[in-house]
Amino acid sequence: MKDTTEDSDAPSRLTAADMDVQAQDRVYDGYFRMDRWRLKHRLFAGGWSDQITRECLERGHAVAVLPYDPALDQVVLIEQFRVGAAASAPSPNWPEPPTPWLIEVVAGIVEDGGRPEEVAARETEEEAGCVVSDLKPMTTYLVTPGCSSETIAIYLGRVDASDAGGIHGLDHEHEDIRVFTAPAEDAFQMVADGRVNNGTSIIALQWLQLNRDAVRRDWAEA
Repeated sequence: MKDTTEDSDAPSRLTAADMDVQAQDRVYDGYFRMDRWRLKHRLFAGGWSDQITRECLERGHAVAVLPYDPALDQVVLIEQFRVGAAASAPSPNWPEPPTPWLIEVVAGIVEDGGRPEEVAARETEEEAGCVVSDLKPMTTYLVTPGCSSETIAIYLGRVDASDAGGIHGLDHEHEDIRVFTAPAEDAFQMVADGRVNNGTSIIALQWLQLNRDAVRRDWAEA
């Protein structure tokens, strides 16, 4: 039977205050960290849940940057190996296993005490060899909230793409990053045909597709 105690046409007003954390223990501490939570939470129909146990990957929080040259109407993209893509095969969602080398936007972890904007500018230079002259916030989202605490704040970074390219990355982080440029329309097509197949890059490119005219106008006036 459908419950009608809540307005089904509007989000609930539940917040973190409607959760009772009874234990939070570190069960793995390596390159990543894993915590085990034991908690109860309020139910939509009223009352409280039974105690539930969930493991949560403590990945840290990240920023991502789509470098964009408004004068050339070009984006700067990167390509690099990702073990998660290799581990994803076989998957019922893919007719063929995805290549472990993904087309992406720039990204990096925000260490404790770091400022997202500073990390965004530094990572753009380290991974793409581009200097950011302006940053526009796009959005911040939860990456995999069913199992991870990670958030990513995405920015559009204004760059000069005329000389972008080559191989970049930090040797001590074992980074091997190929940098290339693409006309914005070509990059949008990469999303449409599945060549760009990771969430952060799809979100960034679709945001630019929706806001490109306004961005070019704003940055032309700056």
